[in-house]
Amino acid sequence: MEKSAIIDFGQVRELSTPEERFNPFRWYRKMREESPVRWDEERRTWDVFSYEEVKTVLDRKEIFSSRIFRDGKSLFENSLLNLDPPKHTQMRDIVNRAFTPKAMKDWEPRIQAITDELLDAAGGEREIDLVEQLSYPLPVLVIAAMLGVPAKDKRKFKDWSDQAVAGPANNSEEAINEQHRKQQQVVGELYAYFKEIIELKKQEPADDIISVLLEASVNGESLTEEEIVGFCILLLIAGNETTTNLITNAIYTFLEYPEVYRQIQNQPDELVPAAIEEVLRFRSPVQSVFRYVKEDVTLGGKKLRAGEYVIAWMGAANRDEKHFQDSERFVVPRKPNPHMAFGRGIHFCLGAPLARMEAEIALKAWIRRYPDFRLSAGFTLKPLESSFAYGIKELLLTV
Repeated sequence: MEKSAIIDFGQVRELSTPEERFNPFRWYRKMREESPVRWDEERRTWDVFSYEEVKTVLDRKEIFSSRIFRDGKSLFENSLLNLDPPKHTQMRDIVNRAFTPKAMKDWEPRIQAITDELLDAAGGEREIDLVEQLSYPLPVLVIAAMLGVPAKDKRKFKDWSDQAVAGPANNSEEAINEQHRKQQQVVGELYAYFKEIIELKKQEPADDIISVLLEASVNGESLTEEEIVGFCILLLIAGNETTTNLITNAIYTFLEYPEVYRQIQNQPDELVPAAIEEVLRFRSPVQSVFRYVKEDVTLGGKKLRAGEYVIAWMGAANRDEKHFQDSERFVVPRKPNPHMAFGRGIHFCLGAPLARMEAEIALKAWIRRYPDFRLSAGFTLKPLESSFAYGIKELLLTV
């Protein structure tokens, strides 16, 4: 089967159960010690686990290409994730206009207002589902406003995002084909949705990213409809899935490290930003990225051939004890903290400033309102069914 979409890489056999997906870190350590660069015969891919080798894969764009989707049907084929320079550079420059420091500053009061509204709505309840009531709707409402799409469609956005990051139930051909079918359905629904929005924006431009993209050009040529839709899909899914997981992972980690939470409560202005960076390292919302080998190269003593695929495990690199003292502990503040949760180089996440700002606003608001909270009785942990996105489907808290 041609590897043309994320799900075609199959499920990592070591991360086949919910427990393994939520706690892959022992396996990461084992791989760093025994086989930091390994060939997985079943999935026909290279896995890279150690910090230096992951860094090399992310940095050396001339060797490790991002253009891995080539079938015309994949979810991210027309997005920045699937482009190499010079096209990537030209198109990223356009989208960057929405993420300048000034643009982020302008969004701060709006994000604060949305956060307060969400927490006010949950104010009288003794039990809160953090995902459903805060960490999911906040980034969805923000990115919907930035794109200029209706906030009333936020449930659709969540469903599409869940399908986009989900993996197959197992490595059988039947399971892979079924997940591929589901993802193709998501592709069709997203394209239809955004094409309708684009037509509306052509008639009535507004102060939003889609309108900016419609007016933009690269080398004198307007962006194609497929390119604009590709941008929208990436921003919609990446803009809410990763931030949702960042906020949720932070609160869950605070439960595991109550003494650190007390410390953060006492110095929120100083320590909340540091805590966010440590959550990004400790429980990276994106655990891995994919690359395509453009020419033969030696990595970690192994010979990689042109045409092969590589999975760079940032979640493993971020626990590498050679680069992080007490790497298996949540330490706030941690200095230095050179994690790779947002990637590196030309594909460093352009939404990183937005994700950090949303998380800081949300966590400070939570700390003010809920100095004490605990897991609700009977809560069962349900990790995301994905080997590259890391998070929890729901988080029931008694406050």
